[in-house]
Amino acid sequence: MLMKSSTQSLTEQLSARISERIRNRLLAPGARLPSVRQCAQQNGVSPSTVVAAYDQLLAQGLVEARKNRGFFVRESGRAASAAEDEGALPVDPALESAAANWSTAHWFAARAAGRGARGVSPVNATALIRGMFHKVSDKPQPGMGVFPPDWLESTFMPAAVRKVTSSRALQDFSLQYGEPLGDAGLRRLLAKKLATLNVHTAPEHIITTVGATHALDIVSRTLLRPGDPVMVEEPGWAVEFARLAALGMHILPVPRRADGPDLEVMAKYCEVHKPKLYVSVSVFHNPTGYCLTPGSAHRILQLANQHNFHVVEDDTYSHIAPEHATRLTALDGLQRTIYVSGFAKILAPNWRIGYLAAPPTLVEQLLDTKLLATLTTPALLEKALALCIEQGQLRRHAERIRTRLDAARARSVKLALGAGCTFAAEPVGLFGWVETGVDTDALSQRMLDEGYLLAPGALFHAERKPSTLMRINFATTQDAAFWRIFERVRAEQGR
Repeated sequence: MLMKSSTQSLTEQLSARISERIRNRLLAPGARLPSVRQCAQQNGVSPSTVVAAYDQLLAQGLVEARKNRGFFVRESGRAASAAEDEGALPVDPALESAAANWSTAHWFAARAAGRGARGVSPVNATALIRGMFHKVSDKPQPGMGVFPPDWLESTFMPAAVRKVTSSRALQDFSLQYGEPLGDAGLRRLLAKKLATLNVHTAPEHIITTVGATHALDIVSRTLLRPGDPVMVEEPGWAVEFARLAALGMHILPVPRRADGPDLEVMAKYCEVHKPKLYVSVSVFHNPTGYCLTPGSAHRILQLANQHNFHVVEDDTYSHIAPEHATRLTALDGLQRTIYVSGFAKILAPNWRIGYLAAPPTLVEQLLDTKLLATLTTPALLEKALALCIEQGQLRRHAERIRTRLDAARARSVKLALGAGCTFAAEPVGLFGWVETGVDTDALSQRMLDEGYLLAPGALFHAERKPSTLMRINFATTQDAAFWRIFERVRAEQGR
């Protein structure tokens, strides 16, 4: 709350509050600030105080005024956009960055073709991630992308680390680089785990990575060049849109439906753009929770073979998903498909252990890309994880998480429905795709005042646009107090 007795004026307090949120990316570039009247009502101050505060933000270069539209958080790419509107071809910052990763010939070819990065900016995409790092309050956060820390607490993980760091073992592997592909023991266990999903591969075709995101990045940097068309599901993971855009790719958003991607749109993209890659979350898709059907999977693989593109299957939620769920890599046998997964969701986000399984013909190329970026991955944690898997501790831990999540989901769904929301997709997995009936970008700003970080629907689209949807984490939305505040704030916004 703004305090009249503070050593700062009300104008300074309001300006400081908004500027802090902008700098911490809790207000993403392009986000619209409340109107002067709305802001005055929300903060219990006069319109003149708000005007003065917005003037301060303008002077600091944090916001911009758009005629007849209001005040918006400044976007760093607006100068480039203006140049494009005038018909000029600007030097795209994303392609500038990509130039460091590919040959000069590829860089100039991409720029000359005018096929620079398109889609959500990295700054927009990382807004929610930065929000997770910036503690909004001690309340459970509905927009979080991981399980709460107390759900992941265990005794077996620290014990495994202690065991593998005994003095003799430490000398064996910590004082030298690890194996290029990753710890051999862990890769053998991962091959066995994949076999339970009907994804059959050999340990030498598995590469460990610094989390699943690193695995996706390795695939992109190996198979793609700036300007290449890439099909990505929409709504989808904002970081994937932005990561590909930052590498200079031409993003082709494919609408995600309950049974899988819109196959008509995919087929049209194949005819017109000749995409090089399709990125999919087949099981417990983020944010909808949809699972791919066998019919859609077969058609996707037919298109991949017919039009000569690879498929990356991100199975990040495999630990909480049914083993029998349809997976493209299981049907394809890792011929045109590459399997990606990790342990951040189920074990410990900060361990950063992921992996990919690839066709034998691609392994050496993918390994070269890994070695150029990170040399090897930390053997200590990989060996500790192998021990947790081998002794069955990770499997039992995942079973406990699934049981707890089922109960949490039932409570969260009941509360959401009671608060007047509906679900745009069947509630399964970790996330719910919730219809609120109001602009969730504006709603998220108001909920920050109440100590809650939301995940508005606009974050999950290739081009940021208003949305009435939001993604909730079932593990962190079991608190009736959150839904009561949500109802009140939404009603105030609707007036």
